[in-house]
Amino acid sequence: MKLLRHGLIGAEKPGLMDGQGVIRDLSGQVADIGGAVLSDDGLAAIGSLDVSELPAVPEGTRLGAPIAGIGKMICIGLNYADHAAESGATVPPEPLIFMKATSAIQGPNDPIVIPRGAEQTDWEVELGIVIGKPAKYVSEEDAMDYVAGYVLANDVSERSYQKDRSGQWTKGKSCDSFGPLGPYLVTRDAVADPQKLAMKLSVNGEVMQNGSTETMVFGVKKLVSYLSQFMTLHPGDVISTGTPPGVAMGMETPRFLRPGDVVELEIEGLGQQRAEVVADA
Repeated sequence: MKLLRHGLIGAEKPGLMDGQGVIRDLSGQVADIGGAVLSDDGLAAIGSLDVSELPAVPEGTRLGAPIAGIGKMICIGLNYADHAAESGATVPPEPLIFMKATSAIQGPNDPIVIPRGAEQTDWEVELGIVIGKPAKYVSEEDAMDYVAGYVLANDVSERSYQKDRSGQWTKGKSCDSFGPLGPYLVTRDAVADPQKLAMKLSVNGEVMQNGSTETMVFGVKKLVSYLSQFMTLHPGDVISTGTPPGVAMGMETPRFLRPGDVVELEIEGLGQQRAEVVADA
């Protein structure tokens, strides 16, 4: 299934995309796409519905982030060896984690806003893992049982804040609009192998990143298990798993985002995003 949320900012309603690409409203069936709805039983209940009887949502309706009430967004750094190399870093012996503030999360096609004083706003196409039930001290063998599904993510980053302003990476990752998610959450059963998904990102039509989740250093099972050793993962939490090479920071002459640019990204089976870049007011 492809679950989503549609409507104006702050007033999104739950929905899904049917097999013909029509968005259907789920607000008469579930309160939102989050919490217990993401459990195996909750997803099975939605899957049992006669989709053709659900109201169609008008074309052109805005899509919000496909998960409601995200408690935490955990990001994995340097999880592709070739990206680590272009960043002048080495792959860490264990997953390198940092947090992205949930206030950065937005819809897949909402504008990316360059913060005041920012000079090095960058892009990162990433696979996001969505947790479906509480996970604590989970083994790698059982890790997939705790995954509700997957989502396309753009880990937008202001490198000058991340690298030159002291402290951890979080300040360069958490600016408003720096966490586009969606267009939809694709449930676990609809993704045959999350470690074999093509991924691509373009700026103004020029392909910048063209990779695959196959080259991740730490895979989905490892990350879910690993993180659950340090903190309880709750339904709706998102793990953004790192990016392949091709970011602006890694270029010989970096070409960071500027107002007027258009960023487009996709992951095989998880849909596409298209965001215009604007300056903060």
